[in-house]
Parts: sequence; C-alpha cells; structure tokens
Amino acid sequence: MNSDSLKYLTEMDPFTLDELMKQYGQEVWNFAFFLTKNSSMADDITQDVFLQVYRHISSFRGEASVKTWLLRITRNISCNYRNTAFFRKVLLVDTAVSKEYSRSAEQSFLEKEAANHVWKQVFNLPVKFREVLVLHAKYQLSISDIAHILKIPEGTVKSRLFGARKRMSALLKEESLINEPI
Repeated sequence: MNSDSLKYLTEMDPFTLDELMKQYGQEVWNFAFFLTKNSSMADDITQDVFLQVYRHISSFRGEASVKTWLLRITRNISCNYRNTAFFRKVLLVDTAVSKEYSRSAEQSFLEKEAANHVWKQVFNLPVKFREVLVLHAKYQLSISDIAHILKIPEGTVKSRLFGARKRMSALLKEESLINEPI
C-alpha cells in the first residue's frame, strides 16, 4: 500500500487499517515515545491513534501525506495524555514500580537506542524543541509538513528548529567537556 492509495479513501475497512498499522505503526509508536518518554503511554497512544483513524477516516482530506496526518494525530493525542492528571500519576507510579519488573525486549531495544548520547540529549530538550527536531531529523519531514502537524507557522518551526539545534550543540559541547580526560 502506498500513501497515494489513501488520498481518495472515505471509508476504512479492516484490511486498510491493518496495512496502515503495518506501514506506520512503528513510526507512530516511536514519535509517541519521543513525546512522552514512556513506553506504556506510547502503546496506549498508538492504539488511540489508529482507533481515531478507523473512526474518522473521512477527516483525511489528502492535503498532506498519510504519514504527516498520522503524526499530527499522534502529537495531538500525546499532548492530551501529557496534560492529564492520569498521565502524571502513571508516570510517578511507573517510575516507582518499573524497577520491580523485568524489561520487555521492546523496552530493552528502546533503552539501547536512547543510550546513544545524542538521543539522550534530545530527551533533555523541552517538548517544543524535541518534537520539531525529531520530526525533522528522524522522520525527515519538511518544514511545511512539520508546521501542518504542529498547527504552527513555518517561521515558528524554523525558529524552534534553530533553537533545538543551538541547545543540542550546547548540551553536546557541555557533555564532551565533562567527559574529557584531565
């Protein structure tokens, strides 16, 4: 299935949903994880994204790519999760309880990925910088696609991207000075 085949889709069937999940599911999950820093939340958000897509496929107008549309939905749902009291409570409980359980293969993989010192620093950025940097660097979206996902002007995307790069440069420089042998 290619993204062009959905441009004229007005109804969702289980086969199409399955294809969407296979093609974009991991990217949706990864973006949700980057925004929330929590694998359980990323699981829930991913389910919610595809549930919304199934229910509201008629809202897809084909103005952006399917990937852009899905990442926009992911961002909106992630923001809703982050802003709820439930999310804050789960994070506190998850932090206290997670040490008691063994990690899943998925968690182990993500922890190894996050161990990369550059991505570790990305996680330290404020969300507004982190999301533009991830959308641009990891998902290789254009400034206009990012603006569409975040519902902000392209100039704001450029400004945030500049700010994110500047902060990343400072963080990486600081890290290299700390780790430099004396």
